[in-house]
Parts: sequence; C-alpha cells; structure tokens
Amino acid sequence: MNDQDYMRLALELAERGRGRTSPNPMVGAVVVKDGRIIGQGWHEKCGQPHAERNALASCTEDPRGGDMYVTLEPCCHHGRQPPCTDAILEAGIRRVAAGSGDPNPLVAGKGVRILREHGVEVVEGVLRDECDKLNEVFFHYIRTKRPFVVMKYAMTMDGKIAACTGASKWVTGEEARAHVQEQRNACAAIMAGVGTVLADDPLLTCRLPGGRNPVRVICDTHLRTPPTARVVADAREAPTILATCSTDAEKRAVCENAGCRVLVLDEKDGHVDLAQLMERLGQEQIDSVLLEGGGTLNWAALESGIVQRVQAYIAPKLFGGRDAKTPVEGQGVPAPAQAFRLKNTAVTQLGEDFLMESEVEYVHRDH
Repeated sequence: MNDQDYMRLALELAERGRGRTSPNPMVGAVVVKDGRIIGQGWHEKCGQPHAERNALASCTEDPRGGDMYVTLEPCCHHGRQPPCTDAILEAGIRRVAAGSGDPNPLVAGKGVRILREHGVEVVEGVLRDECDKLNEVFFHYIRTKRPFVVMKYAMTMDGKIAACTGASKWVTGEEARAHVQEQRNACAAIMAGVGTVLADDPLLTCRLPGGRNPVRVICDTHLRTPPTARVVADAREAPTILATCSTDAEKRAVCENAGCRVLVLDEKDGHVDLAQLMERLGQEQIDSVLLEGGGTLNWAALESGIVQRVQAYIAPKLFGGRDAKTPVEGQGVPAPAQAFRLKNTAVTQLGEDFLMESEVEYVHRDH
C-alpha cells in the first residue's frame, strides 16, 4: 500500500463520524509501522477525542518511528480536546501525511509547522481534493461563520413537485427517500417554510434507526404556525426554531410555551431576512442546513445568496398540470442569461430515480 491507499482508508474511517461531529470536521487517522497498519481511529463525536488520539490509543504495538495518515492537518490548540500535535510528538511518530490543510485560524498551517520544528517529516496534500470534499461543510462554516445550505427537492421529469391537486406522496421511490433520511441525519438543521407546515404538517425528523434529529427551522414571517402542528407538538423532543418578523407577544408566548424557540428577525422583500437568519444560526454553531422548502422559500433562498448546493431527486414520471407546483417559484429571472448557474454536477442512480447534485455559482450577483 502507498500513501494514497492509506489515506483512502483514513477517509473511510472519517465518514463514520458523519452527523455526529458538527460543528467539528470529520477526520480519520491511520498509524502504519514497517508496512503494517497498527492503529486506526476517527473523530466519533463533537467533544470526544480527535481521530489522531483515537488512532494512537488503538495501536497494537508501540507507534514510535511509525507513520500517521490523517485527513486533516492535526490541531495545535486547546479546544474541547488537547492539541493532537502533542499526542503525535509524545508517541514518537516520525512522519505525518495530511490530506487537507485546516482553515481554522487557530491551526491554519501551525500544526504542520510545529511538527516539522520537532523533527517530524510532514507530507501535505495527499488526496487533497477528496479530503477537502469530505469537509466542505466545515470549511464553509469556518470561513463564513454561516451554515452550508443544501437546497433539496424531489420532482418529476416535467419539473413538478406535486400533482395538480397538491398531492405529493410520493414523487420518488423508497431508495431516494432513504437517501433523504441520510441527509437529514448528516445536517445540523432542516429548514422549511410555514406554507409547507400548513399544507403537509411534516414532522421533519430523521427516520434512520439510531439517527440524529436535525434542529427544525421554520421560516414563518407572520407566525402562522399552529400550536397543533407536529413541529410544535413535539418541540421538546426534537428542537424547533420559528424564524419570524412578528412581534406579537401573545403568539410568541404560545409557541414558546410549547417548547419552541422564536427568533424575531428583520423583514426583507416581504419575508424573513434569510441572510440574517443564517448569521444567527451560525452563532449557535449550526454548521449545515438542509432546505426542504417549497417553491417560494427556495426562490427566496437563492435570491438571498444562502444556498451552496442543490440536490434534485428526479423521478421518471410526468405529472403535467399548468398550475402544479414546481421546485423554484417566486418571480424568476427575466432572461436565460440571468439564470442561477450550477456547476460540478454529479448524477447518482437511486432505484428508478436519479439524484443530481450541483454547486451553486453566484456569477455577476451581489452575493
């Protein structure tokens, strides 16, 4: 095995922490000595030991003189855990291969420098693209202090998210719907509009066995969410935040007494200021949001410049219907040249359905 092979194993290990490490990154580490893997570990949960310490603790023999492969530059500061650079030096590791550099200003090259100053050979950028991709959420959050937003919807091949009657269960098949549950488990929060709550009364929880429920964020400009809505009724079990522009103390008290949190924000273009909402969520260490809104909220999110990725689950069906709902509504762009551009598209087949994932490219816009 070579450096790339060991780093691929470290990436596989890092993935095991998905949905548990937020707002920390996912990290995997492998310890190799004399061509043999003697230790491996990953960051299992925020607040628990980092991947490097877990890998060293699992070693089947003395790691002194061995190599360590880690997907992210080792930390060198005291946070919830002590510096990993200390553990690496104490263990006598002679060589460290790192995938991504850490953009956190508290690290940002300092971890590598400390190791080199103490005589450790450091190789940087091993499978960097794959390692960077693994932690795109963390990198975005560290650099912007705002959550990474994924706009998700399921539609037919003629672009409908519901039939002409409004019926939408189910557009896609079981495999696609199971994949959505994995996304809910991975994201720190899930966001929808009050229109979706009033029309569908969704629960917006993770149905995976042993899964983690995201914080539910409801964009509700005039605080119209009824106390009987499921996102309110079980707010003490699965947290719910109502983002509103309403200052009605009575309405707010009803929601708060049910266990919801109410964030009163500025109004922009007739709805909650979404950029301000992202700032507030970022302050609460919510690093990622799965946007499961209707066409109105989706358009507002794009217009606000808060969306980083689009996930479109496409079913090989045709609903038709002149007035049937589509994923992105609102005013729309006046000309094709002003479209929101998507890039780096990947296509995955899920049963009979297809998932198209793209990054949003804000070209010639103010965002």
